[in-house]
Amino acid sequence: MRKIFTLLCFVCFFGHSAFSQQDPMFTKYMFNSLHYNPAYAGAKDHLAIGLLYRNQWWGIDGAPVTQTFTIHTPLRNKRVGVGFSAYNDVIGPSHQMGANFSYAYRIPMGNGGRGKLAIGLQGGVTNWRADFSKITLANQNASVDEAFMEQQPSYWLPNFGAGIYYYTRNFYVGFSSPHLIEYDLRDNATTDIWARQYRHYFGSIGAAIPIKGDMIIFKPSMLIKNVGLLSKFNKDEAFQEIGAPTEIDIDLSVLFYEALWIGASFRTAIEAFNDTSSFDSVDLWAAYYLQNGLRIGAAYDYSLTKLQNPARGSFELMLGYEFNYKTKQIVTPRYF
Repeated sequence: MRKIFTLLCFVCFFGHSAFSQQDPMFTKYMFNSLHYNPAYAGAKDHLAIGLLYRNQWWGIDGAPVTQTFTIHTPLRNKRVGVGFSAYNDVIGPSHQMGANFSYAYRIPMGNGGRGKLAIGLQGGVTNWRADFSKITLANQNASVDEAFMEQQPSYWLPNFGAGIYYYTRNFYVGFSSPHLIEYDLRDNATTDIWARQYRHYFGSIGAAIPIKGDMIIFKPSMLIKNVGLLSKFNKDEAFQEIGAPTEIDIDLSVLFYEALWIGASFRTAIEAFNDTSSFDSVDLWAAYYLQNGLRIGAAYDYSLTKLQNPARGSFELMLGYEFNYKTKQIVTPRYF
């Protein structure tokens, strides 16, 4: 079962339509906002660094393993924020690495500029490669399509993205597309094997609701992920229909004394073509801010699909550090 799953992952990617999202998925998206939206650069008003490790469907050979690194800060011109993000994503015999530089211009809005509207752009490059010889079949005598076993493709794909992000002390909403250029990954455009790097869209919204002053803060949030929103306008009919569902992550958490953060989330998927929905996972997580500015956290996903038997769930580990240039001291974390 585990060996077959590795092959199925690639059938999903190279088959007649993509059945899963190509960009890495994270449970704790609020700790990794720059990866989704370049307009988030500088939003914390001080230098912030973040590391995240995700092991998805732990226990299945060839399942996704992802690491990300983000760093961003405002400049002396408070309206400008810059950032850098990098990621490494491995699933089965495929390997994807990318790096992006982000720029955000923030416009004060509302009474006294308490709200800010940020417009962000990013540019970078992704390296996608695969080694089909690593695929192991349960039946060694089975015939294998030569398109899989003889090719070891490797592509360098420059790209750019854009996003908007509006936030106040107690609310935020954003929309972005990190990779606006879609690439045809076929070596020969006449082949029956379809492969394409699709454009992804991310919408986010969240709030911070004081329950007991700053001592207890209720923080609901939601992230919506979509692939191929405008693919029906694609000139190539082969890439107009995309099987990837629209995913929705709903998170409810509580921040205690601006230090201990505990939450639970639920992930579901909506199939646009057959008008159905499915329950993906239930997630539990916690994070803690140390007084020296260090942030540590962990998350566990319990699958609600048929993967709950072969897999032992998914988990994430998070590490961050936050600075304040004005006072040269570490400060308590912002709500977002």
